[in-house]
Amino acid sequence: MTIDRENLLKSILNSLDRIDHIELADIPNIDLYMDQVTTFMDTRLRSTTRNPGGDKILTKTMINNYAKNDLLPPPVRKKYCKEHILLLIFIYYYKGILSISDIQTLLKPLTEKYFHPGGSLTLGDVYEEVFSLEKDEIADLQENIVKKFTLSQETFQDAPEDEKEILQLFSFISMLSYDVYVKKLLIEKMIDSFKTATQKEERPKGGKEKSDPS
Repeated sequence: MTIDRENLLKSILNSLDRIDHIELADIPNIDLYMDQVTTFMDTRLRSTTRNPGGDKILTKTMINNYAKNDLLPPPVRKKYCKEHILLLIFIYYYKGILSISDIQTLLKPLTEKYFHPGGSLTLGDVYEEVFSLEKDEIADLQENIVKKFTLSQETFQDAPEDEKEILQLFSFISMLSYDVYVKKLLIEKMIDSFKTATQKEERPKGGKEKSDPS
């Protein structure tokens, strides 16, 4: 097996360049039926999938399940507003690494405070602020990936030549996987802190927790 290392790294970095979020201005200001929502999401996020020719971005079943799990407010007369789309975009990025419960913990406070326009901040403002960090984050990721790739090429120097390349590729994949593993652990811990903080905000003035309906 012969691996073109230079082209492999170039391909990885180019794939990061192609990752782009949906601009707030590109989200329709009119309410959409479910078919229109799935078409919009599929068109705008198709390039982020592993298999662009076959992977589904969003299906009717997914949307219905998100609503059942309180991740998404119900549509009004079967139509979804701009805020619905924003929540679906957040869910799309979270679902690959977080449980439904954790996604609910993150999105419920945002939905309660910002889903209905009228306050000083809207869900659109939150979306724009968060995704404004994307370009700097991509640059940092590219630098980090180059560093890990270089380190992986220094492993298994004593391995037979016909085995070295595949072992070095395995090293590279393992380093990236461990990075994701550690970050996932950190995210889960921060979500626990986020949950505690938002629950404190929900306490009534008397200082007691809201009663559990169960």
